[in-house]
Amino acid sequence: MMSDDAKVRLDKWLWAARFFKTRALAKEAIEGGKVHCRGERCKPAKEPKVGEEYVIRIGFDERRVKVLVLSGVRRGAPEAQTLYEETAESRERREQAAALRKAGGLGVETEGRPSKKQRRQLYYLRKGAG
Repeated sequence: MMSDDAKVRLDKWLWAARFFKTRALAKEAIEGGKVHCRGERCKPAKEPKVGEEYVIRIGFDERRVKVLVLSGVRRGAPEAQTLYEETAESRERREQAAALRKAGGLGVETEGRPSKKQRRQLYYLRKGAG
């Protein structure tokens, strides 16, 4: 763990906190607008500060986390979870969304591959829309 005055890049911190498997994925997510601070998009080289709140979108989930400790070193998951604190509201919303997805409320699950007829319909639908 590093002290509060150490300088760490945001992409490195997200990787160390185990939100992403690689720094490259963390950088890609930041550049893709999936990480926000105070309602604005961030840059990979931004230096996170202790106490700042970030909104991180990963797949279907959106987490609102507060930075507790800065670290540029990736360690085990239990140690990584001490780097941040997820807000109770964010955790609750995420669990509700997961339960809804599990129940099939969003139509995420499919019935397998589309048939030849369904593929044709998809093709014409896309061709007509574009």
